[in-house]
Amino acid sequence: MKSVVTGATGFVGPRLLELLDQPLVLSRDAAGAQRKLNRYGVRTAAWNLMAEPAPADALEGAEVVFHLAGEPVAGKRWSAAQKTAIRESRVVGTRNLVAGLAKTKHRPKVLVSASAVGYYGDRGDEILTEQSPPGDDFLAEVCVAWEREALKAVELGIRVVTARIGIVLGKDGGALAKMLFPFKLGLGGPLGNGKMWMPWIHVNDLAALMVHAAETDSIRGPLNAVGPNAVSNKNFTRAFAAALHRPAFLPIPYIGLRVLFGEFAKILFASQRVAPEVAKATGFKFQYPTVEVALTEIFNNQSAPSRTAK
Repeated sequence: MKSVVTGATGFVGPRLLELLDQPLVLSRDAAGAQRKLNRYGVRTAAWNLMAEPAPADALEGAEVVFHLAGEPVAGKRWSAAQKTAIRESRVVGTRNLVAGLAKTKHRPKVLVSASAVGYYGDRGDEILTEQSPPGDDFLAEVCVAWEREALKAVELGIRVVTARIGIVLGKDGGALAKMLFPFKLGLGGPLGNGKMWMPWIHVNDLAALMVHAAETDSIRGPLNAVGPNAVSNKNFTRAFAAALHRPAFLPIPYIGLRVLFGEFAKILFASQRVAPEVAKATGFKFQYPTVEVALTEIFNNQSAPSRTAK
């Protein structure tokens, strides 16, 4: 499967590259990406996603494009400028990718474009499937606009999958890297009352699910990229502490996180009970079906992604 990957130098990208055969990586810093990702047998090409259409010659003849690029949501405090960067890197970047696809003669069969469970907003105990309507907060608006740009590739005869990704769990990065230090000190705890739902997925399952989406013709449109067993923040915290052999009994108040993170604190306290209905209906088998299994693997083993999709 000849593939092109954007955003490959992020946390998820290297896990996906391990499942692909000599993929081409598009990056603003092609030389830097080549050095960082050389062990995956990649080729690289330069693309400034905010300034120009993706290079048609790099996309020509590819069977699938995996589009992961975007400004990290939790990377910085949400100033007005940072919110603009979060939105534009996704919306304009995806628009420029599709513009590049339009210039190819032999187009990819499928575009698997990242989105996020932020699409749903804060929904309490409601079970959220791929057919659930969007929320109305900042991230929901970003995700709606982001997916709209990706779905324009359908007009080019390309099958499009928008993977609504949950909290990605894995070693040496992602959400756990930000949580690890206070928990190791025994200062971790649930957020508030801990009742909010956390949509999570192991990074290896996410990589395998994206390949599954590329290979499964019946998957079109939204795909909830989350684990099959939803967990509350309280239960997640308990499992995380157990995996580290540390206590976790100090509730973290909203006001404290609001001081630290500003508006982003609302996202941390949002409740999203997301169900991966499309993944299950199309036969995807999760290697890490529970958060306990996922966290035990992360803190006790190093394993490569497994192609369990089919």
